[in-house]
Amino acid sequence: MTETDELLHLNQRLLNCIAEGNWAVYQELCDPSLTAFEPEGLGQRVEGLDFHRFYFNLGGFSGQRNTTVCSPHVRLMGDVAVVSYIRLNQRVGPDGAAFTRSFEEARVWQRQNGKWRHVHFHRSAPGA
Repeated sequence: MTETDELLHLNQRLLNCIAEGNWAVYQELCDPSLTAFEPEGLGQRVEGLDFHRFYFNLGGFSGQRNTTVCSPHVRLMGDVAVVSYIRLNQRVGPDGAAFTRSFEEARVWQRQNGKWRHVHFHRSAPGA
């Protein structure tokens, strides 16, 4: 498996654990000092895992859902890599109607002690 393949696999594993609400895997993949710019941060840089733990603790991960990564690109820079892509989230709402949301995402991974850890991400809705 190439480093690019490994990073794409880890990134998909990260997205899957988010969709499933699997906090243990999220903690395993993310550095405790993770930083982020995301819509939920309302323009603020969020640091650490507590902000994200709040959403995991809310639950609401049941129901039909699917995550598709479109046009992924991996840029390796030694022990750092940026994985960028468009993320499509498909869900079925409480009324039974299916809907899709898209996000532009860039996730930064750093090799720490021989293991890739997720250290930063930027997520925004297209056109936002």
